[in-house]
Amino acid sequence: MSRTNPLKNNASKFAFLSMQAPPGYVAGLGRGASGFTTRSDIGPAREAGTMEEAVSDLQSKEIEPDQFQDPENETGLFAGTVYDKDDEEADKIYDMIDQRMDEKGRARREASEKKAQEAYLAANPKIQTQFSDLKRSLATVSEEEWGALPEAGNITGKRRKNNTRNDGKTYVVPDSVLAGARDRNDVNTSIDDEKGVATPASSGTVTDFREIGQARDKSLSLRLDQLGGAASSTSNATPSPSSTNTASSSASTSGTSGTSTSVDPKGYLTGLNSVQLKTDAEIGDIKKARALLESVIKTNPKHAPGWIAAGRVEEVAGRMAVARKVIAAGCDNCPKSEDVWLEAARLNIPQDARVILANAVSHLPQSVKIWLKAVDLENDPKSKRRVLRKAIEYIPNSVRLWKEAVNMEDDPQDALILLARATELIPSSVELWLALARLETPDNAKKIINKARKTIPTSHEIWIAASRLQEQIGASSNDIDKLMNNGVGSLRSAGALLSREQWLKEAEKVEEEGSPLTCAAIVKATVYQEIEEEDRYAVWMDDADALEDRGSIETARAVIAFALKVFPERSKLWRRAAELEKQHGDRKSLTEILKTATQYCPKAEVLWLMLAKEHWLGGDVNAARQVLGDAFNANPSSEAVWLAAVKLEAENKEIKNARMLLNKARLQSGTERIWMKSAVFERQHGDKAKALEYVNQAIEKYPKFDKLYMIKVGLIDQSQHKEIRDTFTTGLKLCPHSVPLWILASQFEERMGVIIRSRALLEKARLTIKNSDILWAEAIKVEERANAANQAKALLSKALQECPNSGILWSIAIWMEPRPSRKTKSVDALRKVTDDPTIIVTVARTLWMEGKKDKARSWLSKSCKADPDNGDHWAWWYKFELQDGTKENAQAVLDNAKQSEPHHGQIWQSVIKDDQNLSKPFEQLLRITASKLS
Repeated sequence: MSRTNPLKNNASKFAFLSMQAPPGYVAGLGRGASGFTTRSDIGPAREAGTMEEAVSDLQSKEIEPDQFQDPENETGLFAGTVYDKDDEEADKIYDMIDQRMDEKGRARREASEKKAQEAYLAANPKIQTQFSDLKRSLATVSEEEWGALPEAGNITGKRRKNNTRNDGKTYVVPDSVLAGARDRNDVNTSIDDEKGVATPASSGTVTDFREIGQARDKSLSLRLDQLGGAASSTSNATPSPSSTNTASSSASTSGTSGTSTSVDPKGYLTGLNSVQLKTDAEIGDIKKARALLESVIKTNPKHAPGWIAAGRVEEVAGRMAVARKVIAAGCDNCPKSEDVWLEAARLNIPQDARVILANAVSHLPQSVKIWLKAVDLENDPKSKRRVLRKAIEYIPNSVRLWKEAVNMEDDPQDALILLARATELIPSSVELWLALARLETPDNAKKIINKARKTIPTSHEIWIAASRLQEQIGASSNDIDKLMNNGVGSLRSAGALLSREQWLKEAEKVEEEGSPLTCAAIVKATVYQEIEEEDRYAVWMDDADALEDRGSIETARAVIAFALKVFPERSKLWRRAAELEKQHGDRKSLTEILKTATQYCPKAEVLWLMLAKEHWLGGDVNAARQVLGDAFNANPSSEAVWLAAVKLEAENKEIKNARMLLNKARLQSGTERIWMKSAVFERQHGDKAKALEYVNQAIEKYPKFDKLYMIKVGLIDQSQHKEIRDTFTTGLKLCPHSVPLWILASQFEERMGVIIRSRALLEKARLTIKNSDILWAEAIKVEERANAANQAKALLSKALQECPNSGILWSIAIWMEPRPSRKTKSVDALRKVTDDPTIIVTVARTLWMEGKKDKARSWLSKSCKADPDNGDHWAWWYKFELQDGTKENAQAVLDNAKQSEPHHGQIWQSVIKDDQNLSKPFEQLLRITASKLS
């Protein structure tokens, strides 16, 4: 009977392992081990619930919004604060900085990405890129070549390539191969009457060399035909008629017009060099255009432009043979369209074009264009004349054909005969009458013009031609004027009178043709038309200015001359006439104008002075003295005449005469300027004591003339600081609105080292003289010279607020900016003051510094045109041409500056008023000024 162990269950496990341990049990305590207690021995603090209860507790519990927030994420840290304008501005600044940093490296990043992409494409090109040239070459594949391509199912080559069974193996050569190799070089000399020379092969077939040669010639002919057409279409070169065809089979008849295609062997290779390969996009466009135009010509075969467009598409595609065939079909369908026939002649060679035009004439015998095209296709003059005369037989009333026929004649007598016949057939053509008159003698020409005038009474060209004829035979201006007046009256009676503007245009045209008397006659007869009496002076002045700008000097001179007859008492008009003669005439004509002007306007001092100056510049000093004497008689108390006489004597080294004239002027006229010039004259000639005496006397008479105080300061010994300061103080009290006097006083204190007094004077000046940009500019320069850049910027800001349209201040603002930002500041300045010459020359200088020489020259030219009286601007331009221009340009600038005679400019005035530069030539003065500019 078996016994079971109560400690083991059926699974052979100990039963006590699943039993609960007795209370207070400590493992190993019986063996002397000191036990320890863990949390698992004590148990949880509370009894754990079930899973369902835990889920319900989580659902009922409220979760804090920031409980699971990432501490690295700062979003919402200041959610409770107020988002004001400062925060918004800060965010914008940060965004702008991020954007700027991104743009800073964008160009470099894009360049590197582009370079990497190009390198990748170069290493791994696309399939379509690798085969693009092969695709383009498919356009030249003929139908025979397409047909010779093997079928896609032929994989013989692939099997042969993959067949590796023969590697390392040898086979016995069959007898048939050996026999073929034996007979390969044998020549069969037997001749077959039907098939020519044939060589039997081992297979039993016969090779016909005649057929092979014919096939080769045919293929070569087709290729040459196609490539030759493409070359002719791209180079637009027409082969010479004398060229022969390379092969007899290369000529092919196309359409009913008998056109043929041939290749010029001389220009064939040159034409091939001009063949342009089409891209895939162009090929696709050509296909679309071809499909559309085929639909057009099929839908409406009588539409000539459709046929022309279809032919040109084929021409662009390089298929000249097809283009000729298409245009031939167009000629068949539209025989009454001259454009189709002309297009067909253009697309064909000259030999075929003659045939085409002959066919065209049979359909359109009245087409002048077709006849003229046929004339152009002829090579020798004799053939051209023959075709023209044939054309005149069909179209006898065509002026163009008659003109071409006359031009083709070498003998003047033959041309006269043709023109005489032409005027009989076309009596209404003015051109033919005038051409006939030009070929005849003066007497016969006069008769012809009279006959033409009676035949065409409404033609103004005939009257103008009659006047020009009179001028050519030496008629006087009065006769020409009378003839033109009669012509204008006759045209008015016939109701064919032109407008005033049209007559002026005719006068300009006659001037270009070299007939100034006729030009003046036209102006005299018509310039007063369509103008109100009170508007005549202003309109005529505007006409003269516009004509001079267009370069019509004779017409402008005639307009002013007519205005002077109407308004002889206007001195301004005489000055305008003198300026025109000075710029575009000679000294003789200018002196004649001025002499007449002084007779009509004796009280105009400037006219006398201009006349005297011209005599003096011409070297006739006695004539200049005589003119000034006459001016004294007409204007006995004229200050300008006295001073001009003094200057004349002084320039000619007649010092005693000049001093005597000044003494008389002080007694008879005694103006403030005469006293000033007396002091300056004595100072220039070394007598400072006498000059100071004159200045003191002048100050007693004219205490409010500021220039006297300026001259006195220059005459006082510079070591006498107190006297100079007292002179400035007295002058500023009596002349508080003199800007130059305030500036000179400030500069004196600055030289003395008293910057505070200099600033105080300028501040007081600005309080006395409001809105003076020159005073603001001087104050800014004082701060710059004192190395007070911040103070200078502050003054500039205030100055621009008070004088926002000052070019001087904006120029200073531009130069104060760093070099990279000067361009932006220049744009701002030009927007504010668009046409200020100072801003323009400043922009020119900035462009010069950047190396943009052409633009700098253009802007310097603009500044001198805007203010030609400023010598500083001319000096800047002259300096530019000396350094970075050419000698020719520098000389041109010098000539223009000398003609403008500038009087203003800060540096320029200091140079010309310096006693050391007295009597120096203009070129030297301009060069000195340019050297002082910085």
